[in-house]
Amino acid sequence: MPKHYRPAGKKKEGNAAKYMTRSQAIKYLQVSLSLFRKLCILKGVFPRVPKKKVKGNHHTYYHVKDIAFLKHEPLVEKFRDMRTYDRKVKKAESKKNRDLAERLLTRKPTYTLDRLIRERYPKFIDALRDLDDCLSMVHLFAALPAIEREKIEVKRVHNCRRLSHEWQAYISRCHKLRKVFISVKGIYYQAEVEGQKVTWLTPHALQQVLPDDVDYKVMLTFLEFYETLLAFVNFKIYNSINVKYPPILDPRLEALAADLYALSRYFDANSKAPMVSSQDAALSESNQVKDKNNDAELHESELRLAQLQHQLPSNEPGALMRLVEDAAGEDEDDEETKECKTLFKDMKFFLSREVPRESLLFVIPAFGGVVSWEGEGSPYKETDQGITYQIVDRPTQGHKFFTREYVQPQWVFDCINARIILPTEDYMVGRVPPPHLSPFVVYDPEDHVPEYAETIKRLQAAARQEVLPMPGVVGVEDLENPQNLLDEAIIDRTEAIELLKLQKQHLDELNKEVKGEQLAVESDASDKKPVDTGFIAADSEQAIKDAADITMVGVSRKKRELYKAMQIGNERKKAKTQLLKERKRLLDEAKKSNT
Repeated sequence: MPKHYRPAGKKKEGNAAKYMTRSQAIKYLQVSLSLFRKLCILKGVFPRVPKKKVKGNHHTYYHVKDIAFLKHEPLVEKFRDMRTYDRKVKKAESKKNRDLAERLLTRKPTYTLDRLIRERYPKFIDALRDLDDCLSMVHLFAALPAIEREKIEVKRVHNCRRLSHEWQAYISRCHKLRKVFISVKGIYYQAEVEGQKVTWLTPHALQQVLPDDVDYKVMLTFLEFYETLLAFVNFKIYNSINVKYPPILDPRLEALAADLYALSRYFDANSKAPMVSSQDAALSESNQVKDKNNDAELHESELRLAQLQHQLPSNEPGALMRLVEDAAGEDEDDEETKECKTLFKDMKFFLSREVPRESLLFVIPAFGGVVSWEGEGSPYKETDQGITYQIVDRPTQGHKFFTREYVQPQWVFDCINARIILPTEDYMVGRVPPPHLSPFVVYDPEDHVPEYAETIKRLQAAARQEVLPMPGVVGVEDLENPQNLLDEAIIDRTEAIELLKLQKQHLDELNKEVKGEQLAVESDASDKKPVDTGFIAADSEQAIKDAADITMVGVSRKKRELYKAMQIGNERKKAKTQLLKERKRLLDEAKKSNT
């Protein structure tokens, strides 16, 4: 409990002493509600749910130790200074004292969140584990329009876009991308960085509509913290491959909406920058000193310095982060990274105007391909004879090249998830493509597995030169479930009963070992009667049920209830699978009748 916090009334114990309501916390900290919310978001303090809510269910509760944690936060005093400053500026403006207002504006107090990043994430691996929401939020605001009434500033949107492209450039050129899935909500990506799987969602490249029932102040507070976190992560990963951060962007490519390609030859120039004259070096240094007080001029000076070092030649648009082609060696890559790096090796892609360009510019180089697009600033034109695949989403009106294949964008994403080059017949322009399967779903043998998933599985086995088991061949997993073998007519009833006997004996021995009893004493007493009556006399389903009942005899009540709940879940799962199979059968019949 905080040192100076004394609950009203008699001395309290238990939940009343461990938790306090939000109004009590605000009164104790002497801050406003908006400032309290901001502190909780920045410090990572969240409401708790005590077992007994002393003040009632309509209150929000916080742990007393968390509130004491906020009490000694230096940001509290910094926010109070900023509030006092705002009052002084308003007072000067109301009195029309422009000189005083201008002097105050030059001394505006600021704060940084670097200390909070180090405090909440002592190790870099901790920051990677908490990066999913951060990336999703930054990519969302990078696609939002700037609206003054919601305090979404242009500078904020540009910063989010810059951070997101820096992250994507590292993932793409280091070949860390693993899965891609296009859904109604947006595009899901999953990458693996230093052994940690990072999943994030990016919105589609459409005009975003901002709903009115969203508290944008809270979202902007989260974004403020996430911007600092992602900048810290980008700095670490860039330095891990010996590349300076932040990179310099080519404004010409930015104007052409090729932001991801705008991270150009700066990265190569870091390791082997050409020599420049002393006059040019002095000029660039003087420009940097003069422009420190002006953000726009500072950007121009950085661009001028890059041009002096021949990092941004005017006749070359630059490639997507050639930053790590030399920095990241092949010897350090694991098997999965090597597989991803060579998926689109020696393949040259060209993107038509109507396809999702930004996503394809990200995923194709991540798997070893070379890509260009229709428009200014592209590395090569549509007439290039080396193009092997052209990504189109509608029938082309012009001429076609016979040296390349025309496929829909889904083919690229399906190849990435399957890790093989799929046949292009089903993805040709004008055809209805196969279902886009989610790579995040793992199908159980008892589930309804889509037909195209089975096709991909056979293609993967053929690519690995493996032989899949023929139908009717008994495997190890089938021996664990004799009922499956009996239902598929692979074995007869007598063989199923023998397998059930062995299965039951094995389960009984495991139960006896858990109980610490003698195996020999227990086998004579418990095995004979069930085998003679239950298994031989009953059919296969009854035999399985009896074996399960005998197994559950020595299990505690809590585990029995859990087992029953699992059985109910399995029954629901089977019913759902059966319903999907029935729907598929009806669809197949409808297709046959139409043809």
